[in-house]
Parts: sequence; C-alpha cells; structure tokens
Amino acid sequence: MRIPPLLVSSLAVTATAVSGSVATDPDSDWYRDLDKPDWQPPGVAFPVVWTALYATLAGATAKAYEHLPPEQRARYVREVMVNLTLNAGWSWLFFRSHNLPLAALGAAALAVSTIRLAVRSGKADKAAGAWLVPYALWTCFATVLSTDILLRNPDEV
Repeated sequence: MRIPPLLVSSLAVTATAVSGSVATDPDSDWYRDLDKPDWQPPGVAFPVVWTALYATLAGATAKAYEHLPPEQRARYVREVMVNLTLNAGWSWLFFRSHNLPLAALGAAALAVSTIRLAVRSGKADKAAGAWLVPYALWTCFATVLSTDILLRNPDEV
C-alpha cells in the first residue's frame, strides 16, 4: 500500500510544529525580560505565520517529492528532515536552553537549509519551489531577529 506523500509530509510537519510548540514559552520571565527590538512582530503573529508556513511546507514538499525521479527521492527526504529538525531545534535552543548564540546560529542554519530546500523543490516543480519562498524569507527574518536579540542581551551569553 502506497502512503500518499502529502500525508507523510503533513505528519512530519505536524510533529515539527508540536515539538517546537512544546519548547516555546513566550510567557516565561526569562523571555519577557529580554531586550527585544521594536520591530519584532507582536506575539500573536507568530502562530498565525507559522501555521500558514507549515501548511505550505507540507504541500510543497509533497508536490516536489512526487515530481522527483525515484532515485532522487531519498536524498530529498533527508533534506526535508534536516530542515524540520533545524526548525524544531531553534525553539529548544532559544526558549529551553536560553542559548542565544546557538539559537542565532541555528536560525542561520535553518535559513540556509530552507533556501536550499526551496531551490531543490523548485527544480522538481516550479510551484513547489515558489510555495517555499515565504518560508525562506521568514527564516531569514528570524535569523536577523535572533541575532539582534543576541546582540541586545550580552549578559545572556
């Protein structure tokens, strides 16, 4: 029995979202006490944005997977899994470990991984690659935000 790629990608993305959510605590004293930039989006924006990005990520990766030659699929799945691990890992580095330098590096690694994933997906299917552009832009923004928070809070290093 063949499991539909959209089901697999949706389950993987959902597991990533749950793992990141478990680690995230924007109401903690530690987070509230951080010096954050004025241009940081309001807290309510993050779950809205991430929900949309996760939905497009699941759809785009399933679509790209289906358009890849069979011999390229295993590598693509590994690239997606690395991306999802980096994605969930950021929340654990930032909110649970309170490790601002590693969180900034993790955000940068996620941004690079996401850009690569968008390009790779776009080679398989142009629409799938285009669907990942907002995710790539958001992870680049998250890298800048994480780095700014790191620089504003030298006592946390």
